[in-house]
Amino acid sequence: MDKEDVLNRWSEYIGELFKDNRGERPAIKKNADGPPILKAEVEAAIRKMKRGKATGPDWIPIEIILALEEMGIGMTTKLLNAIYDSGAIPEDLAKSVFIALPKIPGAAECELHRTISLMSHITKVQLRVLMLRMRKSLKGHPHCRSELSGIR
Repeated sequence: MDKEDVLNRWSEYIGELFKDNRGERPAIKKNADGPPILKAEVEAAIRKMKRGKATGPDWIPIEIILALEEMGIGMTTKLLNAIYDSGAIPEDLAKSVFIALPKIPGAAECELHRTISLMSHITKVQLRVLMLRMRKSLKGHPHCRSELSGIR
């Protein structure tokens, strides 16, 4: 197989692996009800993130945001509120880089690889803020005990 064939096979494999079978997506409404994301929420989310992790396609590690201190948290909060209010995620933040790691040395077949995804750390901060909000709102709900939900 030449390089082009290998890339095509991986593209096909990843497409099958992450195929979205959920049907048509509902239209995204602008946020009219939810409170704005607070600096304290962004800071808490950033503090919980692990350091030294690989970056996504934007190449911005969480350490850069931390190094910018108040300004970095303020800029991140402003960006996350713009995304939250509009429901539109910028293309750069929606992209992920997939990396295939062989499960066994010398593996040649796609199925013998573990696929990991590298995403923007800004996206991870936003997801963590939203997750913490959901966890807080579900706390005490009789059908949403933490040991049943799988939310970490």
